Amino acid sequence: MKLCDIYELIVKKGRDKDPRPAGELKEELSRVRREYRSLKGEDKKYYDREKLNHPYADTRILYGDRNKAIHTVMVGIDIDVGELLTAYLLNEKGAGIDLVMSHHPSGKALSNLHYVMQVHENILFHFGVNREIANSFMKERIDEISRRLSSVNHQRTVDAARLLDMPLMCVHTPADNHVTDFLDGMFRRKKPKRVSDVMKFLKGIPEYQAAMAIGAGPKLINGKESNKTGKIFVDMTGGTEGSKKVFARLSQAGVTTIVAMHLSEEHFKTAKAEFLNIIIAGHIASDNLGLNLVLDEVARKDDINIIPCSGFVRVKR
Repeated sequence: MKLCDIYELIVKKGRDKDPRPAGELKEELSRVRREYRSLKGEDKKYYDREKLNHPYADTRILYGDRNKAIHTVMVGIDIDVGELLTAYLLNEKGAGIDLVMSHHPSGKALSNLHYVMQVHENILFHFGVNREIANSFMKERIDEISRRLSSVNHQRTVDAARLLDMPLMCVHTPADNHVTDFLDGMFRRKKPKRVSDVMKFLKGIPEYQAAMAIGAGPKLINGKESNKTGKIFVDMTGGTEGSKKVFARLSQAGVTTIVAMHLSEEHFKTAKAEFLNIIIAGHIASDNLGLNLVLDEVARKDDINIIPCSGFVRVKR
């Protein structure tokens, strides 16, 4: 497969697993295209036109020839200068790495991360939160993340890839969409009655088992295993954590249990005050699950060799 084929396939599969209805995704792209047409001068010249093709601003080919044939990919949860140097040295020994793939974004995919956070609004609406309220909460949170990311050295890793002439891409929200869909589907099928059942199901997944082996497996951080599960909110996509203000609204909407990748201390304290059962499935383990599901889709098209690194553990399904 060519680099562009891998990228486009991953984006397509990410859309297939997106929690938003297809019509809403189409309308979002229409809105972005209208916005682009209205721009003038420098704003239009430097606009990231890839936004016109799909809604995942945190998923990009960051460096490399889009038409390059890819046979071997080094895949990691985080790719920094060290991982790129590792790929370069492995190639000196004949590894033949054609592409380095990161889960977490760098470059313009990191500086634009806040754009993908709008998906939280739809998820919250699906769980019974008033759309206007969800929009208000998320606007505040999106602005906060945008400010936080503005000071980051976004191009550091991309510049290293360019200097080493090492193709680099990142796959963030499409992978997170996959893990959200996978866990939601599992809970719908298995219908866990108690929190202990949720924990049991998570611990039966190979990626979470690998995390347990290093002390980073699923943890119940609020509530008891004997508690009834009730309505489960799977918080695994949308760029990063949503607004901490939503937990009261989720509780009012009947949510009893939250299964999240991670929670900041502030988010945890707010959720705890609502007496929610809170399970942290594990950040890196959940990222592994999403990436593996995406790579399975790629593998169905072409038998690409995958070299895991930086916290990634390859599991085939």
